[in-house]
Amino acid sequence: MIPELNIALAILLLPLVSFVVLIFFGKRFMEKSGLVGTTFLGIDLLLAVYIFFSKLAAETRWDFTFTWIDFHTVVNNVPLKIDIGIMVDNLTAVMLVVVTLISFLVHLFSLAYMKDDVRYSRYYANLGIFTFSMLGIVLTNNYLLMYVFWELVGLSSYLLIGHWYEKKSASDAAKKAFVVNRVGDLGFFIGIMIVWMQFSTLTFDGIFSAIGHGNIPFGSNTWLTAAGLLIFCGAVGKSAQFPLHVWLPDAMEGPTPVSALIHAATMVAAGVYLVARTFPMLTADALMVIAYTGAITAFVAASIAIVQNDIKKILAYSTVSQLGYMVMGLGVGAYTAGVMHLVTHAAFKAGLFLASGSVIYAMHHALHHLNDHHTDAQDVRFMGGLKSKMPVTFWTMTIFTLAISGVPLTSGFLSKDEILAGTLAYSHFTGHSLIPIIGFLVAGLTAFYMFRMLILTFMGEHHDKHRLDHIHESPRVMTIPLMVLAALSFFVFFSFNPISASQGWFFQKMTYPTVAVPEAIAATPTAEFVEEIHHQHTMAMFLSVGVSGIGILLAFVTYFWKKISADAFERALKPVHTFLYRKWYFDELYDATAVAGMLGIARVLAWFDGTIVDGIVNGAGWLTKLVSVFSGKFDSYVVDGLVNFTAYFAGLLGLSIRKVQTGKVQTYMIFAIIGFMVLLALYI
Repeated sequence: MIPELNIALAILLLPLVSFVVLIFFGKRFMEKSGLVGTTFLGIDLLLAVYIFFSKLAAETRWDFTFTWIDFHTVVNNVPLKIDIGIMVDNLTAVMLVVVTLISFLVHLFSLAYMKDDVRYSRYYANLGIFTFSMLGIVLTNNYLLMYVFWELVGLSSYLLIGHWYEKKSASDAAKKAFVVNRVGDLGFFIGIMIVWMQFSTLTFDGIFSAIGHGNIPFGSNTWLTAAGLLIFCGAVGKSAQFPLHVWLPDAMEGPTPVSALIHAATMVAAGVYLVARTFPMLTADALMVIAYTGAITAFVAASIAIVQNDIKKILAYSTVSQLGYMVMGLGVGAYTAGVMHLVTHAAFKAGLFLASGSVIYAMHHALHHLNDHHTDAQDVRFMGGLKSKMPVTFWTMTIFTLAISGVPLTSGFLSKDEILAGTLAYSHFTGHSLIPIIGFLVAGLTAFYMFRMLILTFMGEHHDKHRLDHIHESPRVMTIPLMVLAALSFFVFFSFNPISASQGWFFQKMTYPTVAVPEAIAATPTAEFVEEIHHQHTMAMFLSVGVSGIGILLAFVTYFWKKISADAFERALKPVHTFLYRKWYFDELYDATAVAGMLGIARVLAWFDGTIVDGIVNGAGWLTKLVSVFSGKFDSYVVDGLVNFTAYFAGLLGLSIRKVQTGKVQTYMIFAIIGFMVLLALYI
C-alpha cells in the first residue's frame, strides 16, 4: 500500500482514537477534554491538507482493495466475493479537507461555547466518533463499508442532537432525526441489494465497469433506474430532501456548534457526496427525478425560511434549500458545479451557524446578567443593533450572507452561477424549463430571507437598550474560526476569475466522471452539455445577480428603511403566512398519516398481543391448571386410594392371620390335621 494511503488511514482513525480516549478517560481530563479532541482534529486537518495537495498533483487515483470474504463460487460468470478497501481520488481529497476543517473549527469554537457544559468530555467524544464516521463514508471504495459508516453517522448525529437529552424537545428531535433517516436508509439498503444480486460485487469500480460493459440489472433499463433511485433514497434522508426534510430544522435543538457540524459540511453533505459518487450509474430518468427532487426541496425550504423568527431555524431551512440546490445541480448534470457548491457552502454555512452561535452566546450572557428568563435568545425580533457591540461577528456574518446570496466576488456566486447555467443547459436539451425557473426564484428568496435575518439581528435599534449594554463580542477562540471561514468564502480560493469558476482549479481537477450507463439511457452527452453550460453562463450570471439584487433590495426596503410594512403584509396574507410559518403543515401531515398510522398499527398489534396472543397463552395456562387440578385429585383419590386400600387390606389380613401365629408346635400340628381332614372330606 502506498504511503499516502497509510496517511489516509491515519486521517480516518485519529478521530476514533479521540473518541476512545475521551469516552473512557474523559473524566480524568475534565476541562482539558476539549483541548485533547481539538489537538487530534488539528493533526487530522494537517494530514488532510497534505493528502489534498499530494493528490491534486498526482495523475493517478490511489486505491487499496482486498478480499474480505471469498465464497468460492461463481455467479453470473463472476466470482462471488466481498471486496472492501479505501480509495483517494480528487473528490475524496477535497472532502477530506472539508470534513476535517469544519470539524476542527467546530472543536475550536466549542472550547468557549461549551466550557460550562455538564457533559463536556462526552460532547467532544461524540464529535470524534461523528468525524470518524463521516471520514469513513468519504474514504471507502465500496457500498458495504459506506453503508456501515452511513449508519454510524446516523447514530453519532443522534447522540449530538440529543446532547441535552434532559430537554424533551432535544430528545424528541434526536429520535425524529434517527427515525426519519431510517426511512431513507431502507431504500439505500434495497438499492445495494439489487446491485449485489446482479453484479456480485459492491465496489464502485466493479459496479461501474460491469454497467459500462452492458451488464444491466436483470436486463432491464428500468431496474438500473430503480437501483439508482433507491440508492438516492439514502441521500434523501441524510441530505434532508423532500419529503424527508422534516428532521433537519428540529435538529437545531442540539448545541449550536453541532448545528454547524451537521448542517454545513458533514452529515447533510453525505447525501450529496453519495449522489456524486453514484453519478456514473445514474440514468437520464433517475437524474430527472433527482433534479426535480432538489428543485422542490430548494423552493419549499426557501419559502418557509422567509417567515421564521428563530435565527437557527432560518439557517436550518436555508441549509435544506441549499442542499436542494446541490442535488438539483447534480440532477441536471452539472456535476462539478454541484460538488463545488457543496464545498463552498460548507465554509459559509458553517460560518453562519457559528456566527449565530456567537450571537446566541452574547444574548444568553446578557439575559443571564439581567435575570431575564422571558426573552428568547434566538429570536431575531428581540435583537437588532448588535453591529456596534459585535463587529467581528457582524462583518463575518455579512460576508457569509453575501456568499450564500450569490453576490459577485464570493465563492457562493461562482458555484451558484454554474448550477443555474447547468439548469438552463438542461432545459435547452430536455425542455424541462420549470427547473431553471425554480432555481432563479430560490436565488432571489435566499437573498431576501438572509438579509432579513442580518438586518433584524445587527442593524437598527436593539429591542432593549439596557440589555444592549451587557452584550459584548465573543472570545477570540470563537471569532477566529469565523474569520477563517469568512476568508474561505471569497472567490480567490476557487478561481482567480471572479465571474467564472470554469477556469479555476476546482473545475480543472473535479472533472466529470466517466458515465457507465449505455448512451441510449444516459443523460445529455457530456461534451455537448458542458459546452452549452459555457454558452448559458453569461445569461445565468446576469439573471442570478439580478434576482439576488431584487431580494436584497426588498429586504432593505422592508426591514431597514421600512418603506413596506412587514406586519401589514403579514395581516393581509395571513393564511399564506400561517401556511409557511407552519412549514407547509408537513409535520401535521406526517403526524396525521405516517405517525398516526404507525401508532394505529401499534395499537392493533398491542390489542392482538394482549387479547389473542395473551388469550391463547392465558387459556393454555388455565387449561394446564385445570388438568393439573384434575390430575391432582385423581392422584389423591384414585391412585393414592388404591395404594392405601391395598396397604390397609394387607394390614387387615396380616392382623387376622397374626392371631393364629402363636409360635407353639402343638397348635400348628392341630391346624395341619384339621386342614388335612378338610381336604380329605372335600375329596371324598
